[in-house]
Amino acid sequence: MCGIVGYVGQREVVPLLLNGLRSLEYRGYDSAGVVVLRDGRLEAVKAEGKLDRLIEKLDEQPLRGAYGLGHTRWATHGVPSERNAHPVVDAKRRVALIHNGIIENFLPLKEEL
Repeated sequence: MCGIVGYVGQREVVPLLLNGLRSLEYRGYDSAGVVVLRDGRLEAVKAEGKLDRLIEKLDEQPLRGAYGLGHTRWATHGVPSERNAHPVVDAKRRVALIHNGIIENFLPLKEEL
């Protein structure tokens, strides 16, 4: 299980995402992360462990914007780590991905890439 939340609007997004993630934290204690769109570029902050660790990181690395996604992870594949935390952002910071579930055929898909 995982918790997924998103917001598109006029308000500052990070407090809204964190509030939503707090409500969904029971769905994943292994890691948490948020991604925000600002000036056409995605910025993400992720942390291993509970949501409070993410909040600490956001205090050090604040994100601002009005569009965003948040995720809490319950690790089913891969160890709990910041690297395995969502959201996943591409190298150009134009696409972010969050999902809930297991991609059973990830190895054949990876080979196709």
